[in-house]
Amino acid sequence: MHLLSDFSFWYLIPIAAISFGLTYFHYRKVAWMDELSAWKRNLVKGLRFGSLFLIGLLLLGIVFEATHFREEKPVFITLVDNSSSMKNFKDSAAIEKTYENYQRELTEKYGDQYELVNWTIGSVRGTNQPNFRENSTNLELGFEEVNNQFYNRNVGGVVLISDGNYNVGSNPNYAAEKLNLTPVFTLAVGDTTPKRDQFIKNVTANDLAYLNNDFPVEVDVESYKLPGQTVDVRIVQNGKTLASQRVSYSKSKRDFKQVDFTLKAEKVGVQSYSVIVSSVNGEYSIKNNQRNFYIEVIDSRSKILILSAAPHPDMSAFKDVLERNENYEVKSILLKDWDQSTAKVDLVIWHEPGLQFDASIHQRLSEAGIPVLYVLGPQTDANEIGKLGIGVKSNASSQTEELEPTFNSGFNAFELSEACKSSIEFFPPLTTRFGGMKVDQTAEILLFQRIGQIKKNDPLIFFSKGSKVRNGVIYGEGIWRWRLNDYIRHQNHDVFNELIGKLSNYLMVKNQGMGLRVQLPKRITSEEELIVTASFYNASMEPITQPKIDFLLTSEKGKQYKSQFAISGSVYKLNQGKLSPGKYTWKASTNYNGKKYVKTGVFIVEEIQLEKLESFANHGTLKQLSKQSNGRFYAFSNFRKLLADLAKRNDIAIVNYEDHTFDDLLDYLWVFSLLFVLLAGEWFLRRYYGSY
Repeated sequence: MHLLSDFSFWYLIPIAAISFGLTYFHYRKVAWMDELSAWKRNLVKGLRFGSLFLIGLLLLGIVFEATHFREEKPVFITLVDNSSSMKNFKDSAAIEKTYENYQRELTEKYGDQYELVNWTIGSVRGTNQPNFRENSTNLELGFEEVNNQFYNRNVGGVVLISDGNYNVGSNPNYAAEKLNLTPVFTLAVGDTTPKRDQFIKNVTANDLAYLNNDFPVEVDVESYKLPGQTVDVRIVQNGKTLASQRVSYSKSKRDFKQVDFTLKAEKVGVQSYSVIVSSVNGEYSIKNNQRNFYIEVIDSRSKILILSAAPHPDMSAFKDVLERNENYEVKSILLKDWDQSTAKVDLVIWHEPGLQFDASIHQRLSEAGIPVLYVLGPQTDANEIGKLGIGVKSNASSQTEELEPTFNSGFNAFELSEACKSSIEFFPPLTTRFGGMKVDQTAEILLFQRIGQIKKNDPLIFFSKGSKVRNGVIYGEGIWRWRLNDYIRHQNHDVFNELIGKLSNYLMVKNQGMGLRVQLPKRITSEEELIVTASFYNASMEPITQPKIDFLLTSEKGKQYKSQFAISGSVYKLNQGKLSPGKYTWKASTNYNGKKYVKTGVFIVEEIQLEKLESFANHGTLKQLSKQSNGRFYAFSNFRKLLADLAKRNDIAIVNYEDHTFDDLLDYLWVFSLLFVLLAGEWFLRRYYGSY
């Protein structure tokens, strides 16, 4: 233990002198002290001196430095590939039993020496017992999680049990390199010998087509050990062959063919198609010879108009996002070049209406019942905001300020992903005029304003309800920086695209008046959970939750799933979990005041077939992982060799840590207890000897 102070310990000498002097002058003419014996006088004076000296000592800000030693056992992590491709091989029948034996023997031999951690990895990282049913593999994810969860920990080693195949994410070697000085041991499953097989590697088609238009479909077919074979590739709908082509494989052991088709969209709605490759004698598997895909056929597109008096990067940001949606036809134009035609326009984004403000434009849009998203920056003053009729009262001055966004947890008009909600907090500020603002109580606030860590009650993005449509407001310009920030943080624009896409889609939904409304995605994968949101509005357009809403889900095969929505705040929510691939129809219904309300629709659950394409193992990836990290490669059936070799390694050992703690003398209770004893003791003796 060491003593540290902000001041020199030489200050103790003058503190002691001052304490002695004060004690001496206090008691030098006290009459009753002369009647006491010498040791009693010294005792009283000593108590006074001690209390004064201790107070002076505390003023020095003395700190105790204490040293503690602790041991940390090495963390030994087992990552198990939980994908279905682990059961594509001859040794797959024994894989679960082999894993149980590995876990038991590892615990028996090293449970006291290591901190054992077991994770499964597939499309996500889990801690459950492996079932080898996941439809995709992301080996990189496992090593990223190890690096995040055990950063600066004593990670002794990582064991990866896998066939080496991955179809999501990057090569795991790059993520494993971040685990400095941590050996990776690989236990390999499966056979690396390519099988006699063919499969549909990929089907490329647009998600959307327009009625009576032709649309392309591109089919990629891959083959192993089928030299000179000829097969038929067909596209089938409802048992009817729409198109067919004959493909001949080359004489090489491995071949790749790309087959192009052109189909016609003849019926509105979600259409299901199947690509089928005829089988060949001796194929390893025919399950991968068929693949389904879905096309939504529509007969029109929504038209979005972006208006501004002057060019601005915000306009480009909006246009880039919205043009990615094939449902939208987007046009960006300056006010001076606009012919003021509102025919078939479904949404207007008006950037800085204060520049060259024209009340007739606002009147035209309002009479046409077109929703408008206003971007109100420093060029739009309080008077012009008032003329827009969007329920905003502003006392903005000519000065500008920067406002950061924060998500309103009470917003439930539509759902944003957790990734989007968390990313919003990191978006840079928008620029607008300085001053307060008030909005109608009926306004739906998506984002609040924030300055640093201070959250304001003023909205940054909100929606106002009109008689025919709802309008949106972004209170500040510079949203293009959000798009740039999203790319810097995630190397993509997914979060920004989601935010602007859902904001625009919500504005284009017409006010339906009283009744039932249901929101659910049109397309999900078999690995995603179906979450349905519903709301019910009374005659005053207030959301209520009194009616019970039933939900009926019907698969293509006619199987029905009945459930009921649960209440979540002012809306209803229902989690249907993961569904099998296929096309589903849904029906939501309720009764209110003797009237029945019904909504129906269709959505698609797409199958993830990546694991079906793996007919042989990729041990090269596993060997590279072990080699670059000073680990070793083993066959899974030979795991006991790994357990024996672990005992011979010197780099998996207990680490001793030396921790230093610094505590102020003021933090110790015994110091104040001592001070109390000194002062109380002196008071008691003075009273006892007749001073008071």
